[in-house]
Amino acid sequence: MTNTMIIENARIVLADTVIESGYVVVDNGTIAEVGEGRAPERGYDFGGDLLLPGLVELHTDHIEAHVTPRPKVQWDTVAAVLSYDAQIATSGITTVLDSLRVWREEGAEEIDGQAAALSSAIDTARKAGLLRIEHFLHLRCEVPMPKVVEDAAALIGRPEVRLLSLMDHTPGQRQFRDPEKLRQYYRGKSGSNDAELDEMFARRIAHHAQYAAGNYVGLVELAAKHGTPLASHDDTTAEHVEEAVRDNVAIAEFPTTVGAAAALHAAGIKVMMGAPNLIRGGSHSGNVATAELARAGMLDLMSSDYVPSSLLMAALRLPFESDKYDLPAAVRTVSKTAAEAVGLTDRGEIAVGKRADLIQVHQAGEAVAVRGVWSGGRRVA
Repeated sequence: MTNTMIIENARIVLADTVIESGYVVVDNGTIAEVGEGRAPERGYDFGGDLLLPGLVELHTDHIEAHVTPRPKVQWDTVAAVLSYDAQIATSGITTVLDSLRVWREEGAEEIDGQAAALSSAIDTARKAGLLRIEHFLHLRCEVPMPKVVEDAAALIGRPEVRLLSLMDHTPGQRQFRDPEKLRQYYRGKSGSNDAELDEMFARRIAHHAQYAAGNYVGLVELAAKHGTPLASHDDTTAEHVEEAVRDNVAIAEFPTTVGAAAALHAAGIKVMMGAPNLIRGGSHSGNVATAELARAGMLDLMSSDYVPSSLLMAALRLPFESDKYDLPAAVRTVSKTAAEAVGLTDRGEIAVGKRADLIQVHQAGEAVAVRGVWSGGRRVA
């Protein structure tokens, strides 16, 4: 027997146009028909609400907020994964790359990476059929950490790994060229005092000098061996851009300057910026604004980063921030383009033959609400 669903009376956002009033037929988890006007049979009436493809999130470390809800508090990992999965799903995200920190740092347990434990918890929840949406892995590799290549190698062979990013949060580098910004970040993140942070920063600077160059090469080679797309992180200088181009980086996460973003975009590297940055009107770290890059037509992807609901909000706001993006183009930054950047060609748009990852979105002025979420044709929220 087939499992057929019809959605009718919807404003459907396709990859390159909008059907103001139309319908979609889903058959066994796949989109079978997309049409304009009245549906061939009565179905689920959207009442004129938006029908969007399920959002695709490539970089969210929000899972950590569920595992460590307060400094020095560790929650059960599987329970944390389920809470996080529910919040992601109800934000309209149907495919997520869980961004796991791959590093171990002596004396910094509260901010230490827990990639192995969290990937195991995600796998446990998946095998038990407890997850609402599809989860893949994004290995966030802190390049100067002594054993980062070894730790990444232990995880990268898993089929769910879809992205490896090269990060460097050494004081004075990239996003934290101003070390005081890093100090403020970790005061809130870990509750550490200045003496503890002084010790950590000195250790990180020493690690950078000793390990960063060799680890960078090792991680690039590891990704190439496994065919895993690479992301750079916080590119700031011309040298950073040259490295990204040389090493076949696919995605540039959060470039910090207009110059770096322009050079990356010109080189064909997908530029990702934060959705919270767009919603807030600027970067919390004092770096370039998402809206500024959007107005220049240099924004390819957005990420919710630390606020899952921001992804949908930003996609719908983007056309009002820049005339370079109509509604379909804005939605592509959080769906089709994101999916294709990591080789997921079966989703990210409302088209015949694609996965029925769909969301119903109601707009009331500037407020937006997710009213329904389907993952592979199965309603999950």
